[in-house]
Amino acid sequence: VRKQIAGQYGSPQLLKNLNAVEPVDFEEYLSTHPPLVESGPLRDLIEFPPDDIEVTYVPRDCRTVAPALPEEGDTDTHVRDCVRSYTEDWAIDELKRRSMSIDDTPRGSWACSIFDLKNSLPDALLPHLLDRSPNEEIDRNNEDQRKANRHRELFALHPALDEEEPIERHCVPDVPKEHFGQRLLVKCLSLKFEIEIEPIFASLALYDVKEKKKISENFFFDLNSEQTKGMLRPHIQTAAISTLARSAIFSITHPSQDVFLVIQKVLQQGDIGECAEPYMVFKESDAAKNKEKLEKLRGQSEQFCQRLGRYRMPFAWTAIHLMNIVNSAGSLERDTEKGSWSERRNSSIMGRRSLERTTSGDECCSLTGFRPATLTVTNFFKQEGDRLSDEDLYKFLADMRRPSSVLRRLRPITGTLKLDISPAPENPHYCLTPDLQQVKPYPDSRVRPTREILEFPARDVYVPNTTYRNLLYVNPQSLNFANRQGSARNITVKVQFMNGEDPSNALPVIFGKSSCADFYKEAYTSVVYHNRSPDFHDEIKIKLPASLSDHHHILFTFYHVSCQQKQNTPLETPVGYTWIPMLQSGRLRTGHFCLPVSLEKPPQSYSVLSPDVALPGMKWVDNHRGVFNVEVVTVSAIHTQDQYLDKFFALVHALDEHMFPVRIGDMRIMENNLEAELKTSIAALSSSQLEPVVRFLHLLLDKLVLMVVRPPVIAGQIVNLGQASFEVMASVVNRLHKYLDSSQDMHGRNSLLSSYITYVFRLPHTDPNSPSPGPGALGGSVHYATMARSAVRPASLNLNRSRSLSNSNPDISGTPTSPDDEVRSIIGSKVGHSLSLTLFSLSSDVCPWSTLLTPAPVFPGPQLFHEELALQWVVSSGSVREGALQQAWFFFELMVKSIIHHLYFAQRLESPRKNRFPERFMDDITALVSTIAGDIVSRYQKDLELVERLNTSLGFFLNDLLSVMDRGFVFSLIKTYWKQVSAANPTLESLRLDFLRIVCSHEHYVTLNLPCSLLTPPASPSPSVSSSSGFSTHVQDQKIANMFELSIPFREQHFMAGLVLSELSVILDMFGLHKKVVNVVHNLLSSHDSDPRYADPEVKARVALLYLPLIGIVMEALPQLHDFTGSGFKELGASRHALISQTVAMAIAGTSAAPPMSRPSSFLLNTQVVDNITTRSLLICLLWVLKNADEMVLQKWFTDLSVSQLNRLLDLLYLCVSCFEYKVEGNGWQCSKSPLTFKKSKDMKAKLEEAILGSIGARQEMVRRKRSPSGSAFGSQENLRWRKDMTHWRQNSEKMDKTRAELEHEALIDGNLATEANLTILDTLEIVTASVTETKESILGGVLKVLLHSMACNQSALYLQHCFATQRALVSKFPELLFEEETEQCADLCLRLLRSCGSSISTIRAHASASLYLLMRQNFEIGNNFARVKMQVTMSLSSLVGTSQNFNEEFLRRSLKTILTYAEEDLELRETTFPDQVQDLVFNLHMILSDTVKMKEHQEDPEMLIDLMYRIAKGYQTSPDLRLTWLQNMAGKHTERTNHAEAAQCLVHSAALVAEYLSMLEDRKYLPVGCVSFQNMSSNVLEESAVSDDVVSPDEEGICSGKYFTEAGLVGLLEQAAASFSMAGMYEAVNEVYKVLIPVHEANRDAKKLATIHGKLQEAFGKIVHQHGKRMFGTYFRVGFYGTKFGDLDEQEFVYKEPAITKLAEISHRLEGFYGERFGEEQVEVIKDSNPVDKCKLDPNKAYVQITYVEPFFDTYEMKDRITYFDKNYNLRRFVYCTPFTLDGRAHGDLHEQFKRKTILTTSHAFPYIKTRINIIHKEEIISMPMEVAIEDMQKKTQELAFATHQDPSDAKMLQMVLQGSVGTTVNQGPLEVAQVFLSEIPSDPKLYRHHNKLRLCFKDFTKRCEDALRKNKSLIGPDQKEYQRELERNYHRLKEALQPLINRKIPQLYKPVLQVNSHRDSFSRISLRKLDF
Repeated sequence: VRKQIAGQYGSPQLLKNLNAVEPVDFEEYLSTHPPLVESGPLRDLIEFPPDDIEVTYVPRDCRTVAPALPEEGDTDTHVRDCVRSYTEDWAIDELKRRSMSIDDTPRGSWACSIFDLKNSLPDALLPHLLDRSPNEEIDRNNEDQRKANRHRELFALHPALDEEEPIERHCVPDVPKEHFGQRLLVKCLSLKFEIEIEPIFASLALYDVKEKKKISENFFFDLNSEQTKGMLRPHIQTAAISTLARSAIFSITHPSQDVFLVIQKVLQQGDIGECAEPYMVFKESDAAKNKEKLEKLRGQSEQFCQRLGRYRMPFAWTAIHLMNIVNSAGSLERDTEKGSWSERRNSSIMGRRSLERTTSGDECCSLTGFRPATLTVTNFFKQEGDRLSDEDLYKFLADMRRPSSVLRRLRPITGTLKLDISPAPENPHYCLTPDLQQVKPYPDSRVRPTREILEFPARDVYVPNTTYRNLLYVNPQSLNFANRQGSARNITVKVQFMNGEDPSNALPVIFGKSSCADFYKEAYTSVVYHNRSPDFHDEIKIKLPASLSDHHHILFTFYHVSCQQKQNTPLETPVGYTWIPMLQSGRLRTGHFCLPVSLEKPPQSYSVLSPDVALPGMKWVDNHRGVFNVEVVTVSAIHTQDQYLDKFFALVHALDEHMFPVRIGDMRIMENNLEAELKTSIAALSSSQLEPVVRFLHLLLDKLVLMVVRPPVIAGQIVNLGQASFEVMASVVNRLHKYLDSSQDMHGRNSLLSSYITYVFRLPHTDPNSPSPGPGALGGSVHYATMARSAVRPASLNLNRSRSLSNSNPDISGTPTSPDDEVRSIIGSKVGHSLSLTLFSLSSDVCPWSTLLTPAPVFPGPQLFHEELALQWVVSSGSVREGALQQAWFFFELMVKSIIHHLYFAQRLESPRKNRFPERFMDDITALVSTIAGDIVSRYQKDLELVERLNTSLGFFLNDLLSVMDRGFVFSLIKTYWKQVSAANPTLESLRLDFLRIVCSHEHYVTLNLPCSLLTPPASPSPSVSSSSGFSTHVQDQKIANMFELSIPFREQHFMAGLVLSELSVILDMFGLHKKVVNVVHNLLSSHDSDPRYADPEVKARVALLYLPLIGIVMEALPQLHDFTGSGFKELGASRHALISQTVAMAIAGTSAAPPMSRPSSFLLNTQVVDNITTRSLLICLLWVLKNADEMVLQKWFTDLSVSQLNRLLDLLYLCVSCFEYKVEGNGWQCSKSPLTFKKSKDMKAKLEEAILGSIGARQEMVRRKRSPSGSAFGSQENLRWRKDMTHWRQNSEKMDKTRAELEHEALIDGNLATEANLTILDTLEIVTASVTETKESILGGVLKVLLHSMACNQSALYLQHCFATQRALVSKFPELLFEEETEQCADLCLRLLRSCGSSISTIRAHASASLYLLMRQNFEIGNNFARVKMQVTMSLSSLVGTSQNFNEEFLRRSLKTILTYAEEDLELRETTFPDQVQDLVFNLHMILSDTVKMKEHQEDPEMLIDLMYRIAKGYQTSPDLRLTWLQNMAGKHTERTNHAEAAQCLVHSAALVAEYLSMLEDRKYLPVGCVSFQNMSSNVLEESAVSDDVVSPDEEGICSGKYFTEAGLVGLLEQAAASFSMAGMYEAVNEVYKVLIPVHEANRDAKKLATIHGKLQEAFGKIVHQHGKRMFGTYFRVGFYGTKFGDLDEQEFVYKEPAITKLAEISHRLEGFYGERFGEEQVEVIKDSNPVDKCKLDPNKAYVQITYVEPFFDTYEMKDRITYFDKNYNLRRFVYCTPFTLDGRAHGDLHEQFKRKTILTTSHAFPYIKTRINIIHKEEIISMPMEVAIEDMQKKTQELAFATHQDPSDAKMLQMVLQGSVGTTVNQGPLEVAQVFLSEIPSDPKLYRHHNKLRLCFKDFTKRCEDALRKNKSLIGPDQKEYQRELERNYHRLKEALQPLINRKIPQLYKPVLQVNSHRDSFSRISLRKLDF
């Protein structure tokens, strides 16, 4: 493949070789190669579209119906600038996106290839199957069908990669907008007290107790009835609708607070306590009783209202703990809460339990999701006149939280306040802003509004101003008149906002409270009765005029109010005055003031001074001490309230106004020191407060940009502020970044800054509204160096270009006089000076339309911002450079936006890219990129985070430049970066990949790679390639190789694709960044795939050209890829079933015996295996290239590849088949698919549907979900920096909660992917086959291997029909391939076809039957019979039957029928024997099938199943291969059921079978001769001997061709047998097996194997020794079946072998259960006894099972050989069981009538055998007489005694038990009774003499043994058992005495001379009655 790489794997030269090449000069190339195509999609690949860049002005969204503007209009320049900044349109530059990016891709329509599994018709014959068409035509047809209805987009089917947010995605920042916290809607429903006698007014505000801060303005409301309001008629003007609001929206940025409610009433005589008394005394319920008293009170109130209606007094307050409401509302079941104060302590007002939680911090408070709650407050506290200050309030609130609250002791005022609290809706109707602006939507002005309440956030909120607001809050706090002479007790303060000193100058700017007018000229504080030093808690809100003058001030007038009507006493008496001037040194005065109070009216022009100045002749309270505390707070978008900002703005405006001297505060600045002041003020900006800097950020940055673009002219000199502005910008940007890091996106871009660049920034002279590129609305007067209407830009102002940083140049005189002079002076002074070149960049910067330098009136012209910025950055150093580096993205993006605006507004976008920018700007950019790349390399170890940010910003910058600059130049920048950031280590490599990804995410990435360049073989004679591009113009073949290799021409032409692929190639060899680099490629391809611009196949083929080397790269990397085949296919020979031996496979493949996939040794050192997910991604990329590349090009290349390279390609395809196999849910699909299918979120279902319906792609889906923890979409405020812990959704839990539909949908997509991937592989196989030449036919085996493998995997019907078509074509082209070379594959193919013939889908069956039929036909045509296919099909069927669980014979029958039909229809072969042979085969198959069907029925009955398999195997006695198959199937079944002994027997039989045929084939001394050699292992094995008449000769074609009929096969079988014997614990048999194996290995001198064997033998014998006495083999039962229900089994008897220690009950339960399930429980009966069964007595409708425990039976002579436990349990053919009976039919009787029947059974084969039950073929019975029974019993007892006595170690308990049973027994039938019954008299029948004597001797022996036992016991017992021993001995003597006479009585007849005796020697056994039963 890449020859230059293949040679030197991983050698240094490889890296050198892939080093950056010189990229093509893009612009040059385009101009010298005019496109050959006129128009159409291909033409679009050649050049960027003309309308690629646009600048649009988007009107900003205004929340309010009318924009908020100052009423006075544009008065002051600063106000005008601020207002413009809040109202102008957003300037957005767009790079038009055509690729719909990856996000919006509709996922391909699934409908086309959904494979329908339901409809199954009888199989139709394939048309034209039997026609002899030429191969080309067949191929053409197949291809047309394959290519129809294919998925266009491969990646639409592939789940998106599991990545963090893709790095190349730039998030669009949020549009700047007004800040709101979480918003809460409070509705006041009712406020009632026990008595209603006067108007009540209330205000509501939020307090944060922790911060001790009021965090909202007041909301004033009242719920008085019209009648009650009437009491105040004279004092109240008509109420404005805005003051009638009863609901308010509060905004809370840092939730954690109390709502505080204060209630006031009209002033009356008396202190608060007195006034509140009636409210506490009277109850509403007693209204009738107290009628008169109430009337009286009401009368008094009316009088007070008449007289004192304009004043208020404090009355009561209450507090609500807001967080409790919010937290409990989530769980409240009821809507309202009622109850008295004490009850409700733990409820919503107090809530102690939750209180600790809520005040501990903000984290638990979320106000967005709680359930709306209706709250009823029933208790209020009266105000205390001396405790009204804020301090007191916070104490009260803290008190409320304490359990033993002081407040609980107070008497409450009872009343009810009902509030609704709920989260504010998204867009509430009828809403007024704090400035009384109507918020959209506001349908009707007459509706009662909701007020938005201004928040005073507890901590700074950093959001730029976007709307005009200018409010002032005045909060009088306290007054101390204690030392004032005269009467001043009921004090109120009148507050006015004045713009002059005359009373008429009071402005109507004070907001009204409730039920009154909107604005007033004065406001009064509430009165505390008889208090000389009152505290106030009033808040007076003022609308500030936009422009303030020195005359604006706030005037406070103090009055004494007389409450009682006295004669000639005025209502109010002034008792003092004070004031606050609004401006001080030009800045707004705010803060805390402690003011002295004057006793007299202030004198003239007092307002200019502050009251702190003691004016002569004025009288002051308390000697001019401060006695009045007041706080003034402003909320303003005009006043910065920061001295540094104020000074900077003031100076800038001074320049604007051009009025000198400038007064700033106390300073007067003359024009000559303005420059210095300006510079210091710019530098000082770094010291300003962050909060105001953020609020005025847009304006501040605009002004700084303006300073750079239009250097001001001061005193005739142009002042260059570029450097100063750049420095301060860097400083501001860094401060924002540092302190506001929560508002950054994943690239570390601060959202405030990025939204400034995106929406606000514009070049000062590109304002859309200004007619010429002259002064824009940014404040342009001629005093800036601006450009007039001259069409030419003289170079005079470029002096700052000299890299010196001097601000003015000594060579230039003051102000320019006339242009001619000026030019002359410049040229004169500068000739021969290095600067002359930089001066004349004639008009190239501004005016493309002018060519002459014409004299014109000239003003200094504007700088170009991007040029100045680049220059400043390049020359910066030290901390400034550091600052700029930290936030490089900001300057890069500013530069790009500036460039775009410049090109757009100067109409330069049409001009050729090479001429757009002056050389020096290009040099600056080059220097910048180079130094930044240097920084990346030098710092990555120190500050990785910075380097990552820097790296991505640089990437985005170059990506942007590709859209606007000379692309060849940008390529060279990329190359510069590439060379510097070399792949020296993984960190840098990773950075390089990020950079690459970003650059390659360019909209026109494909175009940038010149996909149509002439590297491809030209279709028509091509113009000669210009030598500059350094192509090789060799022969065409060379070109083909170049296209597929990372050759130099390839990498020059396709520069970016070359970089990507070089990275891939290097990293796959080297680093552990596999996943990352593969993701880069995957992303690129998937975006091309879904890009509508490349939908046309011809275009896609061009795009695929850019990736052809990928094929070679992946082939090289094959050894490292994850192995999906699971069978270690990398060792080759990869079919799942047939494993060819290595060397054979190699020989077949035509390669040397070294496996092609072994890795070079150097490899193993530095490679890692690529994980499965990454491998899958890489393979899908490969398939995409194969799918979309031009087939002719591929074919040419394949033709050039060597055999080993092609084999490697085929191995790769083989891997692809496994990788994309459709995995059925439940067998570990997830492992290969990775957990990323679709991640889940709450509304996943909806999103999924959306994704399916095509509005978004799964990719965007992921991105959207990752944006924020709440999964909110792009515009939300929560675009926190995405922290990793948020984005990694817990994948496992998500797995669980997918709905059925989602799973089905996923399965559908996976199925489609599997089909498409496999079809692509099939296409490629066809191309490979087409490229095969004579010399390379050896690779066809590989092609076939991949084909077969794909058939073996789960495939869709759609794929299989194409696959079979391809297979038929392949066989018809190369018939010998299958029948002569790839015989193993032939077997495989038959198996696959047969399996498909049994498919449930008719099309699959139709194609499979057709393929199978043609296979037979082709085989027949080669040699007039098709024995091979016949045998292979039969074998396949049997292995299918043996292994497949879900095998449906019905479908297979149909296919067999189809094959017969083909044979009948086939006219050509009608005369031959072919149709008959087919028929025979089909019938034979059918027979096997029927047995199989039976097997299926008996699937649950293991014994029956094995019997059937046994039967089928027996049927194959003549066909060794098949018998072997079935023996192996049986072995498999046994192993499954852990019958290892039986499995071993099957293997021994297999080995014997193989040995028989091997000995016929080849005569080797060391091999076993045949079955005979195996007799020691099992006596059954002789049945394998091949001696019948119809034995096939093994050398006949197709017989014994399986892999087992070889020496290696035999050895393998025997080794397996030994292993199974070992597992069964039959170690002696292991030895026998090895006895056969050892000679074979000895003959082969295989010492290693022999060592292993002897090791295993040692192990086996060791176990025999070790387990002595502990071994258990089987337990045997006789089972008889009776009843017609059993069918074949009726009246059959078997011996069953069950696992060791099986109880009778267990087997009985198992069989009863099993047959009960089969025939019905009541139909099955188990016969409990073991007597012979009489069928006549049984119920014919029932099934009877008789089960008896049997033991192995051995004759006496056998016992000589059967010594060990193993001997007694191996090779068993006879079994015995006993049944007791009496002659009269009872089972048991007295001793003298008790007979016993012994039944001996003989089986047809010896156990263990190849099955677990064996038929009984012979039965005999032996009947014992009562005396014989007695003899047996006594012998048994005696044996027990002997055993217990001689046991070692002794066991006292056991001994005593046996003794007790022998001597201690008084039981009937004890030994004594036996003796008395049988020995008391000599039997009458002489036949019994012998028995009598035998019994007598038994007793003799018995007594002897008893004595031994007693003696032994005596030695064992302890002192405690002495008595017991004595008792035993007494019993023994008694027994002995009783037995004595009986034992000594001999029968005289027996002691005759010896001779006589002899003749009767065996009378014992002779006389026994024998009944033989056959």
